[in-house]
Amino acid sequence: MNLKQLLEGLDHEMIRQPSAPENIEISEVVMDSRKVAEGCVFVCIRGAAFDGHTFAAGAAKAGAAALVIDSDIDLDEIPAETAVVRTENSRYALACISAAWFGHPARELTTIGITGTKGKTTTTYMVKSILERTGHKAGLIGTIEAIVGDKRYAAANTTPESYTIQKYFREMVDAGCDCVVMEASSQGFMLHRTAGFTFDYGIFTNIERDHIGPNEHRDFEHYLECKKMLLKQCRVGIVNRDDRHFDQIIEGHTCELETFGLSEEADLRAEDLKLIRGQGTLGISYHVRGLMDFPVEVDIPGKFSVYNSLTAIAICRHFDVAPEDIIAALADIRVKGRVELVKVSDDFTLMIDYAHNAMALESLLTTLREYNPHRLVSLFGCGGNRSRERRFEMGETSGRLADLTIITSDNPRNEDPQAIIDDIRTGISRTDGKYVEIIDRKEAIRYAIEHGEPGDIIICAGKGHETYQEIRGVKHDMDERVLIAEVLQELAEEGEQGEE
Repeated sequence: MNLKQLLEGLDHEMIRQPSAPENIEISEVVMDSRKVAEGCVFVCIRGAAFDGHTFAAGAAKAGAAALVIDSDIDLDEIPAETAVVRTENSRYALACISAAWFGHPARELTTIGITGTKGKTTTTYMVKSILERTGHKAGLIGTIEAIVGDKRYAAANTTPESYTIQKYFREMVDAGCDCVVMEASSQGFMLHRTAGFTFDYGIFTNIERDHIGPNEHRDFEHYLECKKMLLKQCRVGIVNRDDRHFDQIIEGHTCELETFGLSEEADLRAEDLKLIRGQGTLGISYHVRGLMDFPVEVDIPGKFSVYNSLTAIAICRHFDVAPEDIIAALADIRVKGRVELVKVSDDFTLMIDYAHNAMALESLLTTLREYNPHRLVSLFGCGGNRSRERRFEMGETSGRLADLTIITSDNPRNEDPQAIIDDIRTGISRTDGKYVEIIDRKEAIRYAIEHGEPGDIIICAGKGHETYQEIRGVKHDMDERVLIAEVLQELAEEGEQGEE
């Protein structure tokens, strides 16, 4: 593919053009100076730690056929045969160039983008499950993984770099996918990772204060403005009518607009909500009204499960999915690490969730309290080399809302696990909450199971879908599902020995 084809549709200025763009053949699109290859186009990206512009001369001397920049560089250091393209924003340029490089694969897919503070991950899996039940072949990109046909790729970011997104899209098309559902994060919009194509459907689940701080967003207003970009980059926008920031969310939208929620003003509504509790299980049921009319039951607890499933219904409605297929798919849905029920006993309920900050933990514990448990048991730790304030806040939240807190280790990284636990305890001490400290996470889980009482709800929070524990720069295998299975096996063996 030649340089002219890669730059079509992108505002740019050729400040160094050794030959006509159509005569410059490009071998690859590169943004990492370590991967520069003969004949590539090197896009100079500014990151948190490095600025690609400082590697421009080196990339050109290493064989790059063209450079894409958005800041001044010393042209005297650039070989005369290297084309130099100036754009307003090189990250935006990377997205457009990547889309062209892979042949604009989004045009061959129905694209669904989901943004919001909470619910993105669960909703993407719900949508994929419903659509595939009705014959569609759906790709997925999100916090846990990217799913492309039969392949699964571990996720480094909720929304990958634009080049990776376009690469996945092309693989999806080649694998026979006709649609893709993906999580679109505020960082993804801020860094133009989702540029270069238009979503067919853009979903805004909700917004609360989160991701504010160094290397993220300077304040809530900036966070909101980034997320709102979705409603200017989609054809149909589907928005939570109940969110208290609704008017701000839709301000300036350029798409056709639909709403969902519990409000009578919502186009698609959930009514007659009922909590469901069985032997070791929790769920919720409701009736869909408005644009559709049928009953729904989801084996995931809480009002947020209503919003997540209603969001999925609002999307799949556009694919003419029959109500019976939606009902069947939602009844079977399970999402790894998102209020994931793990059956250990008929007497009490145990689940795994990714809640790793005070806001998420409070939402989760408040939801579970609605099921009137005998005791609400909260097991969690906090990550090392992160804000100590988060530890105080999570400790105080758990101490206030749980009947028993089991403080344990999460990803201590380069910190002493006991020091982290001490900080969590400081937060709990602001309340009257009961707690125990068990550094080893497996032993903490064993304690929770061994001391489980009839009617208890036990939540293992913080790790969710993660299958590792990071200690001193090394990631060690640690999957809570495996830990739970090992504990149950050990307890069973000990029980058999006791009977002998």
